[in-house]
Amino acid sequence: MAHLVLPVVLILSFSLLSCSHPSRTKKAVSPRQTGAAEDEDVKSQIEKLWQEVNLLKEVQALQTVCLRGIKTHGKCYLLKEEPKHYHEANEDCIAQGGTLATPRDMMENNEVRDYAKRGAPGTRDFWIGVADIVKEGQYVDVNSLPISFFNWDRSKKQPTGTKRESCVALSVAAKGKWYDEVCRSMKKYICEYIIP
Repeated sequence: MAHLVLPVVLILSFSLLSCSHPSRTKKAVSPRQTGAAEDEDVKSQIEKLWQEVNLLKEVQALQTVCLRGIKTHGKCYLLKEEPKHYHEANEDCIAQGGTLATPRDMMENNEVRDYAKRGAPGTRDFWIGVADIVKEGQYVDVNSLPISFFNWDRSKKQPTGTKRESCVALSVAAKGKWYDEVCRSMKKYICEYIIP
């Protein structure tokens, strides 16, 4: 599909350039003014075409992510194998048009857990997009929005509530339960991309 986008844009651009638009007013306009108005109209149409091309590129990039990861609940998830600190992991996801995965209910949590288990066998835990960095005990997603779903590992008395442990990991070993962890710990992570 990508190899068809550029030729289509070029054909449309040339056809727009070769078309002449009739004047919309009956006033006498000098040929110079008419040419300038038509040039601006053509430039505007070309700009709109480029915006559409860029949107198509974004959709194609998202489809590529979905092919490499999983697609569920109107989102794509992509596991990242290189361990990073929490903030570096989130910045990497943002640079690719997403955020750290934030399960919003048990079904999503289980999908993310199962994907992590299949995608990186033997890895015990992964960063997810939940933290209480700003205010201790007030957990929010990476956009600083409060979250209402939690899946704490109560058998290990999570969250522990210490100020050092402000970032949240999903434990595959503990069947998808969460625990708070020091943000500077190195972990693999899962990015989340909203499907438009």
